Order: sequence, then C-alpha cells, then structure tokens
Amino acid sequence: MGMNAIFDRRSIRKYEDKPVPAELIEKLLRAGMAAPSAGNERPWQFVVVDEKSILAKLADTHPYGKMMAVCPVAFIVCADMSLNKFDCHYWALDCSAATENILICATHLGLGAVWLGVYPREERMGKIKEVLELPENVIPFAAVPLGYPAENPAPKDRFEPGRVHRNKWQSVR
Repeated sequence: MGMNAIFDRRSIRKYEDKPVPAELIEKLLRAGMAAPSAGNERPWQFVVVDEKSILAKLADTHPYGKMMAVCPVAFIVCADMSLNKFDCHYWALDCSAATENILICATHLGLGAVWLGVYPREERMGKIKEVLELPENVIPFAAVPLGYPAENPAPKDRFEPGRVHRNKWQSVR
C-alpha cells in the first residue's frame, strides 16, 4: 500500500453520487480486520450500511454526521463484548486500529472517508444501537461514511518536533 496513503489521508465529507463496488468494500473490511489486536482478541464487528433510508437515519444520530445521508456507504465499527477477554478497554484500542486501517485503505483505493467518533458518547451509541438494532453486547464505536471524494483537500504535514521527547520527558519552551 505504501506510505503515501498514510500521508495523503484527509477527512472527506463530500462524496460523488456513485456506488462503491462490493470488491472494494471487501478490501476495506479485510484492512479493518488486519489491524493489530491485544491478545488477538479481535473484538470487532462491522455493519456495512448502503441502504439510503438507514443512512438517512444514521445521519440524525450524530451531530457531525449529516454526510451519512448522502454518502454511498458507511461502515459502523462495533465492539462485540462477548469476545472481550480482558477486564479493561483494550477493545477500544483494537477498534481504533481497525478504523484507522479502513481510513488508510480507503485513501489507497481512491476513496474518501471520515472517522466519526461514537464511543464513549452514550447518546450517540444509544441512537445508533436503535437504528441498527444492535444486540445488547455490541457497542457502536465509530461511524465511517465513505465514497468517491467530491472534494480534494491538500495533505498536511502535521509533524511537530516539539512533541518528541528522547529518553525522558523534556519541557519545551
């Protein structure tokens, strides 16, 4: 895939009215499931939504998610607590890694996507659980609307040397 997909990735909120082919959706899901996972727990479940009426309902569940009403597809990354091996929240780290893999893969495939935080906001989680009829043991973690980009923001170099500390914490002045 190369490093370009990492550095070129931008949050895309506008999409062409063009469906995403099934083979690309599978590649994105494979990328998500290739993420590292604590203890190989792999707590993730993915809900792929391409039905316009459900996307419209999802758009109303998130204050920054209006683009879900017009995107061709959205992935809802979920944690299945029945797969939880640990007494802490490693599942959130694992689902973060899966979400980031999807975003980077989308860029590599010529798609645009944006990460919408759902967990730990109870109101967002509850609304999404209701719309998608998720079982009690499944926690919606993130929403990722995606499609062919209808905008092309330039990549940004976000490297900040002042945030790097060698061997111990060093105050930056």
